[in-house]
Amino acid sequence: MAGQEGFVEADNAEAIIARIEHKSRKIESLLKQSKPIEALKTALEGSPPNTRDERCKSANWIVVHRALMAVKDMDALFSSLDPEYYDILMKYLYRGLATGDRPTCDQCLRVHDKLTQRAGLGCILRSLTDTVNTV
Repeated sequence: MAGQEGFVEADNAEAIIARIEHKSRKIESLLKQSKPIEALKTALEGSPPNTRDERCKSANWIVVHRALMAVKDMDALFSSLDPEYYDILMKYLYRGLATGDRPTCDQCLRVHDKLTQRAGLGCILRSLTDTVNTV
């Protein structure tokens, strides 16, 4: 049976996981170079994975989380982050808050505050009402 248009079938999940692993290696390299903002941008590229496969979504969340936790300078983040990534970042912030992990929640709330100031309430509404592009 065919999946929803635009989404890949589960048998292509391995290819998506391979791309996420490649992205993860690139992010680790950027973090070692003390470039957390570039790492987060890289993590957000191609997100969310074009699949409903939870393994892919979880693998991508781990990559985004790793980069997100390394960002310290929120002003620098939002002065260089392209607005096209605001809505997807907001989705990942809510995923992070859902973990209940204290350091993750603290970081997500810091980013959420700055993101809401920058992108407005519409960003929150779009991320909560978009049920197609889930993270």
